[in-house]
Amino acid sequence: MSIDPIVLSIPIFFLLIVVEVIWDATQRRKSGKARYRLNDAVANISCGILDQVSGVFAKVFTVGMYTLVWYWGQDIISLHIPSNIFMWALCFVAVDFAYYWSHRLSHEVNLFWTGHVVHHQSEEYNLSVALRQGAFQKLFMFWIYLPLALLGFPPEWFLLSMAFNLLYQFWIHTEMIGKMGFLELFMNTPSHHRVHHGRNPKYIDKNHAGVFIVWDKMFKTFQIEEEHPTYGITSPLNSFNPVEAHTMPFQLLWADVKSIPGLGDKLRYLIKPPGWYPASLGGFKSPPPVSGKEKKFNISLPIKLSYYILVQYLAVLGLTSLFLFNLQNMDVTQKVIFTLYIVFYVMSLGSLFNGRRFALALEIIRLVLTIALAVWLSDWFASFLLPVIGGFALLSLVWIFMLPTKPLKNEILY
Repeated sequence: MSIDPIVLSIPIFFLLIVVEVIWDATQRRKSGKARYRLNDAVANISCGILDQVSGVFAKVFTVGMYTLVWYWGQDIISLHIPSNIFMWALCFVAVDFAYYWSHRLSHEVNLFWTGHVVHHQSEEYNLSVALRQGAFQKLFMFWIYLPLALLGFPPEWFLLSMAFNLLYQFWIHTEMIGKMGFLELFMNTPSHHRVHHGRNPKYIDKNHAGVFIVWDKMFKTFQIEEEHPTYGITSPLNSFNPVEAHTMPFQLLWADVKSIPGLGDKLRYLIKPPGWYPASLGGFKSPPPVSGKEKKFNISLPIKLSYYILVQYLAVLGLTSLFLFNLQNMDVTQKVIFTLYIVFYVMSLGSLFNGRRFALALEIIRLVLTIALAVWLSDWFASFLLPVIGGFALLSLVWIFMLPTKPLKNEILY
């Protein structure tokens, strides 16, 4: 296929997010609690942007490895799967089974958790969280799927099955839908997945399924939703910068490794579950209890600055779409430049949301680079992009100098 089905589904994702935002606004009047915050939602989707643009390069390796193993299996093992609807359905189920183990190991192995924790950092639970994916996770866990290649499932079947597996999981990231009766017995549902995102001790490392919850029931990792989950991770990120969301877990991992004495325990720490420490450092640290009244990290910005960030964020969504839908027309150098620019773009917006002192200077540098990018794009892609993107950047430069850029306060929301 020329374009990833997930990329094709992006307009539908955002349409459904708009529907949920409207629903949340109506519910907020009754409960006084918001399920959407601009800074959190932008951080979530920015992590998804990083995952998609980095995936352009990661897939060269992961899909290449799967294809290589498949070819090797065809030549050496000579397993040939007939092409029919039953075999495709079997492939879909097999991919979901492998996803369960990939997802479970991402929670139960410290090294792998650094790639997956990004998805769990949000303290909200809504459809934007579904787009919050870790860019490094696929590099850590691709090997789980290689036995499917040996069994003879063609790469195109595997890719399509993975795409639909992930597409299914989008809609279960919501509180709009309660329990779903009979479907709860064998399908993953919003109720089951809310449990997975809870940091309540009873909910941690439960309900790893992608599509079929039966895997959790078979392997004793199932937990029904009882009290309302408290979302997020046991040590909150306290940042809306998507680049920090990806790098901070590795910094914490490295700090722990350095603090552990002895090479053997250092290596054991990497493959042990989160919370494990050697006896010399006090042993396993259980997750802290939750009361249901935990406070959420938030930084309150002047409303005019929030409008500026929202407009800039809509612009980066447009640029990312331009990138993803034109990959076949780009060479490697163009892909690298575009990717680095998008990473810098979302990092700059995240710094503004965090109220960092250097955020204004970073944003000015980004806008100047945007003008240079517009010149490059007009030469390579279309001449109209120079006045559109370059003009927008110049107006943004004028706009940002007219705005208050300091946070009103660094607050904690209930």
